[in-house]
Amino acid sequence: MTPLIFAATCDLAGKVRGKAFPAVQRDKRLVRGVGWTPTNALITCFDTIGDSRYGALGDLLLIPDEDAEVEVTFGDVTERLMLGDIVELDGSPWDLCTRALLRGALDRLEALSGTRLLAAFEHEFQIRGGPGPVGEAYGRGGFEAQRALCETLMARLAQVGLSPDSIMKEYGPNQYEVVIGPEIGLRAADAAVILREITRSSARHLGQEATFTPIRDPASVGNGVHIHMSFLNADGSPATYDADGPCGMSTLTASFAAGVLKYLDSILALTAPSVVSYLRLTPHRWSAAYNNLGFRDREAALRICPVTARDPASVARQYNIEYRAADAAACPHLALAAIVHAGCQGIEEGLSAPEPTEEDLSLLPPEALDARGFVRLPQTLEEALERLGANATVSGWFPEPLVPVYLAHKASEIAHVAGMDTAGRCAAYEASY
Repeated sequence: MTPLIFAATCDLAGKVRGKAFPAVQRDKRLVRGVGWTPTNALITCFDTIGDSRYGALGDLLLIPDEDAEVEVTFGDVTERLMLGDIVELDGSPWDLCTRALLRGALDRLEALSGTRLLAAFEHEFQIRGGPGPVGEAYGRGGFEAQRALCETLMARLAQVGLSPDSIMKEYGPNQYEVVIGPEIGLRAADAAVILREITRSSARHLGQEATFTPIRDPASVGNGVHIHMSFLNADGSPATYDADGPCGMSTLTASFAAGVLKYLDSILALTAPSVVSYLRLTPHRWSAAYNNLGFRDREAALRICPVTARDPASVARQYNIEYRAADAAACPHLALAAIVHAGCQGIEEGLSAPEPTEEDLSLLPPEALDARGFVRLPQTLEEALERLGANATVSGWFPEPLVPVYLAHKASEIAHVAGMDTAGRCAAYEASY
């Protein structure tokens, strides 16, 4: 057999697409890449193609990045993957390359604050098939039922240089959560993509199938992605915590958080981008329904996480905020870019720390929510896309083609499931993700 390397991008649909080449060509491909076409950006998660401004025209290159290279073995099978950048033929970044979009956001953060982002993505997923063990939410029996998968997955994550933290049987049927340690900047989003692919590979090699769909059954729980973020100064010291700040937030953190919450309803289409995502983003699902900050509150869209330390230095290094209005239908690079840009906008506008909520916002009348600046997040993908398209500030964070191309992409996705009932839509996304 000829060993092959799969050069890939995580695209606007959050799907990992690319081309394979013989491993002996690795060094050449690091320079020359593989061919790519602009209209590929319009391929939805259902393999439909949205209305394209590009048509059959244009040529691009997908250049693999040796810093995002993984090689993982399952018995006598070796899988090789390299994430990469989509560039113009002259080597300049393409406007819709998701890794380039994230780099732009991270550069903005560093220029504004002098800090780098440290981030980690927590993922929930489910094993397709029967309901699994009954009465085993967070249970040992539920874990033991999939011990082989859990141990295989954690070993392979370590094999490719990630930092496996924990894995557990989650609340839902055949649902599990896997957590890895934080990474700096672009590497955090790369790690999220790699984790998803290795999870799918681990399940496949054990004769199973894992799905990261946002929700399989609206009568049950959904699968979220929780994005933890903190900031490091140029010397590596933590910049997120201030003992005298509101709930321990530094001035930087407070303004960043305020920006995320101010623009949350307009970036939601990028972080929770499927039709079924909005079945999960409802009150009392431990997800997010309003643009609120919570102190150790798992119903908040943005949460200040607890720390398990007493000395100030350890507290400062552990302290982080968690974005909860996301799922794995989103490209990690694009989702994180949107969040970082929103936070940067908050820094530029000098926004103050929002007041953390301590009550059930769904019980408050609209006038009380308005008085406190709370917005009910979009309840459909169509509404989320409308708010994205109408917000000139958000559009201005990105190269000109992104928002109109993204809207066309999502219109095609919506059209594909328009004639399905809720169960059919959930089944379609479950099969895709």
